[in-house]
Amino acid sequence: MDISRLTHMRRVVHASQTSFLWMMKVLPRERRHAMYALYAFCREVDDIVDKPGDFDSKIRALEVWRAEIDRLYDGTPSKPTVYALVGPVERFDLPKDEFIAIIDGMAMDACADVRMETMDDLLLYCRRVAGAVGILSLQIMGFHSSMGRALAEHLGNAFQLTNILRDLKEDVSIGRLYVPLSLLRAQGAPTSPIQSTLLHVGFARACEDLAKSARGFYAEADRIISTIGRRQLRPVVIAFTSYRDIFDRLLERGFSNLDRPVRLSRASKLWNAVRSGFLA
Repeated sequence: MDISRLTHMRRVVHASQTSFLWMMKVLPRERRHAMYALYAFCREVDDIVDKPGDFDSKIRALEVWRAEIDRLYDGTPSKPTVYALVGPVERFDLPKDEFIAIIDGMAMDACADVRMETMDDLLLYCRRVAGAVGILSLQIMGFHSSMGRALAEHLGNAFQLTNILRDLKEDVSIGRLYVPLSLLRAQGAPTSPIQSTLLHVGFARACEDLAKSARGFYAEADRIISTIGRRQLRPVVIAFTSYRDIFDRLLERGFSNLDRPVRLSRASKLWNAVRSGFLA
């Protein structure tokens, strides 16, 4: 990879303070650089829908990236971030449809008011924005089996549900409510206006229902990790440990007091890497 592009990718990863940074650090050089490129791609398309703008302009911008993925697989990309993926796509046989799935997931976030009607809708969103990233990441790490794909999907669900439960108040402030409306209605919580939803006692119960689903995905992912072997999945275990730590802190705090943020400090992320026994 060109040094200037590598520097750009590394800068994007470090600036994001992502929980996945320690996972990337333990990878061999070629795989680590491939992960930097993948993460930078995800960051750039995510920024499109997170920044201010109307729905149509965001969709047009995402279509530009969709065309860029076509050029990536034709070997003629124009964007530096996508150009950095040319080598990883060839070296690790990365499937095109997973990159497209990520863009499809971002399109779900492009609306001014994001709502998920059912749990199936939410899991489709998780599959696109997190499961697809997991599948690409595990292939970069060398896992192409159906078991590796299943692990990626369970981890994607667990991690994305954790993100959703962590960022409830922040998401609502920008018009996004990922807790399925079907869960809210089942708990007697209003589905609009959105600020009233957070204040209703049924909202916390709906979040607890969502947390139960996340707990199941963590358990299944842990089972697959144990089957494959924790040493073979060292980077994954680091990410798993950090996210599970956040999830456990969310459960301890509960969902009635969203003014208490739950975050992992840099020291906590480092400690998770150390106690996983895999810091390189």
